[in-house]
Amino acid sequence: MAGAGTGVGERSGGAAVLSGLYFEDLQLEQSAEITRTVTAGVVEAFAEVTGDDNPLHLDDDYARATPFGQRIAHGLLAGGFISAVLGTRLPGPGAVYVSQSLRFRRPVAIGDQVTTRVTVKGLEPRRGQVTFSTVCAVAGKTVVDGEAVVIVPRRGA
Repeated sequence: MAGAGTGVGERSGGAAVLSGLYFEDLQLEQSAEITRTVTAGVVEAFAEVTGDDNPLHLDDDYARATPFGQRIAHGLLAGGFISAVLGTRLPGPGAVYVSQSLRFRRPVAIGDQVTTRVTVKGLEPRRGQVTFSTVCAVAGKTVVDGEAVVIVPRRGA
């Protein structure tokens, strides 16, 4: 089942807030995705925020002399794309990360469009935890994959 959305709820005092899906709304194979273009500016902003200024990501001359032949994005930028899907689409606002495994399969270059998809693979009702398969792909080829475990709010809790 593709797609998932978030709604707008209301907190006391009338302030609107985004609300995600509840545990009870989720089912196996439910999925959501986003697509983002990796620009030089995105890579540079990620480096600034994280402090990871490895020249492989920031220096064209340095990167040309590596086996990649060009600048590549930080691997954990893809992890950020996964977090974006989980935190905004499926299950959405209110979700809390418990764990994330990542396998880096291919580099992501400046200019690549990364499609990130999360899919419900397991539901643990007792703990309110959901296991997702996570995949980032460029031109149909997997660049990063793994698994995330997320705590999802219950309806009425």
